[in-house]
Amino acid sequence: MGETRVNLGHMLENIRDAYPRAVEETIISEMIANALDAGARHIRLLTDMGAPTLTVIDDGRGMSRASLRRFHDLATTTKSRGESIGFAGVGIKLGLLVSDQVRTETRKNGKLIATQWRLAATHRAPWSWTEPQGFVQDHGTAVTLHLSDPLGPLVDASFVEACLCREFSTLLNPLFDELLSRWYPEGIQFTLNGGAIPRGGESAGQALKRLRLKGQRGYSGLVILTRSETPLPEEDRGIAISTRGKVIIRGWDWLGITPTDPECIKGVVEVPALAQSLTLNKADFLRTGAPGAAYVAYRSAIQEAVSDQLQEWGMARDRKTGSRPSVTRPSEKEFERILAQITENFPLLTPLVERLKGGQHRLPMAARSGGDLLPGAVSDRQNEQAPSGEKETAAPAETSERPSVTEPRGGSRSRRSRYRLRIEFERRPESDDISRLERSTIWVNQSHPAYIRATATRSTGYHLAVAAATALAPVAAGPEGYDRFLASFLMEWGKQTTDRGR
Repeated sequence: MGETRVNLGHMLENIRDAYPRAVEETIISEMIANALDAGARHIRLLTDMGAPTLTVIDDGRGMSRASLRRFHDLATTTKSRGESIGFAGVGIKLGLLVSDQVRTETRKNGKLIATQWRLAATHRAPWSWTEPQGFVQDHGTAVTLHLSDPLGPLVDASFVEACLCREFSTLLNPLFDELLSRWYPEGIQFTLNGGAIPRGGESAGQALKRLRLKGQRGYSGLVILTRSETPLPEEDRGIAISTRGKVIIRGWDWLGITPTDPECIKGVVEVPALAQSLTLNKADFLRTGAPGAAYVAYRSAIQEAVSDQLQEWGMARDRKTGSRPSVTRPSEKEFERILAQITENFPLLTPLVERLKGGQHRLPMAARSGGDLLPGAVSDRQNEQAPSGEKETAAPAETSERPSVTEPRGGSRSRRSRYRLRIEFERRPESDDISRLERSTIWVNQSHPAYIRATATRSTGYHLAVAAATALAPVAAGPEGYDRFLASFLMEWGKQTTDRGR
């Protein structure tokens, strides 16, 4: 017999609390995600109210004896960032909190093995080898939760189906099949108690927009919005962002856009490339460094696509903006000069501020060595040849607005880029942030006490510099370089002022 020798109960409770969903929904979501990571194409779910049990069976790769042994250690995983959407089998491990026993059966290379596992006490979670129940035929893994509550939601087939449709909606919608074909070339089939989970498609009040990456063929993301005449259930409202079939975030807050009738709009966005920006527990996206810059780039393209559609529907909400001080335009030009000086040291700034003709984002993500981390992302505009309800155009061609590079004498190379950074103002008394970044615009919070004092003491220019640096720092440098970026930005700002004799 093997036994976990850590405070597993405390660790599992902390993991449970880190997820925004109910623990039952998290369990289903993570168990399915781990089946997908194992290469499953057919996932079967069985509920038994008499037992009571929930069983999830997949036809993935299965586990070896050594892998199944390590599987019972919470701190062990073979997964790497960007290659998976599940987190270390956490769904099955969270199942310990709601089960009297967890049985895992797996077959790989013809060998069928099984274990049983339970949370006996806070510091004791013993497991042992046991006889397989015969759920797995050729290859794959089956997990059975022997639930503590016979009336709990995990034995309710309707609850399980609703979770599947909500958390893996892009896998159940044929409109996303082409986009996801690289990862699921044969598609994914779900069955619940022997019956296939129905797949949905086009519906009334639906609009589709594609997101394209510059320099690549095809599109890299798909946005589907649906407008309802009546209020939607609360759990369905807002925009859900999914990567490789799994919904990560849902609502309006993450997008920074709210329609006039948010209770009547729902939507889903699928961007497979965002798997590389997932946090460790795969429940959110990183906001700093290169992964954070990729997330911000896609978020900007999604914002543009959603904003355009809301405008077409007449459901765009006017921003509650404040007055624009006279110092704003000179500050914008100052900040453009500052960015031109420091972008070489902070290359992740480039996709946030560089723009093309027409206001679209080129988003080149150039590394210091000259290599590209991420091509530009732009949202599609309307195309006369696109089908009804669909907006699509190819990525814009290079224009004269592209940043110019000059070759000074002596062969040294200096980069002089043309930026289009804007400063706008809004009133957000409920927020403690002095500023925030949206697309290529820094929104300064005029309701913040620091801004009010700055205007009273005639130091608005300095406040705008601090606001700009604070908004750009998380993506430009990440947590480890936050202070270095602030110091560099403000030092260059001081030099700009000194050089002009002001």
